[in-house]
Amino acid sequence: MSAGDGNLGAGGQNRMARIRERYGVLRRRGDAIWARRYARLAIVLVAAAAVILFPYLFQPGSTFLFDLVEAVAFVVMALGLNVVVGFAGLLDLGYVAFFAIGAYTIGWFGSGFFAYVNHTKGIHILTSGLASTLPGIHINFVLVAIAAAGFAALGGAIIGLPTLRLRGDYIAIVTLAFGEIIHDVAVNGQTLHIGHNATLTAGRQGITPIDPVQLPGLNPFDPLNLRPWYWVALGMVAIVLLVNVRLRDSRLGRAWVALREDEVAAASMGVPLVKTKLMAYATGAAFGGMSGAFIASYLNTVNADQFAFSFSIFVLAMVILGGLGSIWGVVLGAIVLSFINTWLIPSVIPNLSSKIGIKVDLTSLSYGIFGFLLVIMMVLRPQGLLPERRRKLEFVEHVGTGPTDMSAERV
Repeated sequence: MSAGDGNLGAGGQNRMARIRERYGVLRRRGDAIWARRYARLAIVLVAAAAVILFPYLFQPGSTFLFDLVEAVAFVVMALGLNVVVGFAGLLDLGYVAFFAIGAYTIGWFGSGFFAYVNHTKGIHILTSGLASTLPGIHINFVLVAIAAAGFAALGGAIIGLPTLRLRGDYIAIVTLAFGEIIHDVAVNGQTLHIGHNATLTAGRQGITPIDPVQLPGLNPFDPLNLRPWYWVALGMVAIVLLVNVRLRDSRLGRAWVALREDEVAAASMGVPLVKTKLMAYATGAAFGGMSGAFIASYLNTVNADQFAFSFSIFVLAMVILGGLGSIWGVVLGAIVLSFINTWLIPSVIPNLSSKIGIKVDLTSLSYGIFGFLLVIMMVLRPQGLLPERRRKLEFVEHVGTGPTDMSAERV
């Protein structure tokens, strides 16, 4: 006991003891909170390092790495659709349209498609290597990706306008029609002349080759070394993840959730339905357009047959499998379904069937196998692989008896 405490009475000494005890408790709690934060930060840093260095486990041009880059690009696409379907609750069956817009953006501004521009001398902006000597329009990939996101966002706003007064299945029908319109335009665009010896698209003949990704100050990527492609796709995922998390916790994100839960109640509480819906469509479309530009450059072609209705269902299945509205669930769902489609069905299952004596070309039944796996998944875990907390509670009996603080756990 200090000298100052001796001047206090018994009551004062008791109060000082209680104050010291409370201070010690608060200090221990603070230390525990900071320890958990440091532990989480360490886990994040280790996980990030592992993800970045993961391609070094494989050869630069391995088939697995090729499928991995495509899967990471699909993560960007699925996160974009999750904004529309998962956050805002607007069923979009025409998401392939934004993939097409992004792909054709790099087809127009990153190839020799418009070979007669500038008297066949071409237009070259921040490009080097072979692309800087070819006719056509050749613009740096970063600028093309930004343009693709902008064009797709504009397309998303356009598709959102007819759906402002619609709900549920009617929104799905309108978006489905929009996706089919874009597909028909891609197929028949070679008959639409927009200038001297120039058409809107190349139809099923396709636009090829497409300029490889080139970052400012660096050389164009080598198609045989897939590691830089992986890192660019991973950087796009990091940006989209950051935007998704910030949007989810923002005022706009809460407006999307209110719109998803009850549109009438949201409108009565002052949520601007027109602005909220259009922002959802435009944001999700921008991510899809950016990913579409990357995939077109990665596959080195833009072909009208790439933009079939089945693509929209494929991306929607990623969102549903991972968990509607769950950011990390959608990431997992996109990777799982992508590898099922590109590795499990065409490679693993045929090898297993041949070993057990089944002589059937199962690759021709890929859509059937894919659908069967999805049905099994939805029966066993309908809420998704990593469901959002709110959606997880919907599948639990006696939901009303559980905790109501939705901010206690974020998925």
